Amino acid sequence: MPKMKTNKGAAKRFKKTASGFKRKSAFKSHILTKMTTKRKRQLRGTSAVAAADVPAVKRMLRAN
Repeated sequence: MPKMKTNKGAAKRFKKTASGFKRKSAFKSHILTKMTTKRKRQLRGTSAVAAADVPAVKRMLRAN
């Protein structure tokens, strides 16, 4: 059988942790001048992937 391939787009977006997967917030890449400082500050950091999305992320990263 051929090897399983990792989805490279997902590999760049999600990291495995002991309790699941972590992800960054969306809407933080460009056109930030119209966004308030509070909104930009709240988009910093990482959060956990929702339970409903974990199976899809696992499927994309299962080659690891």
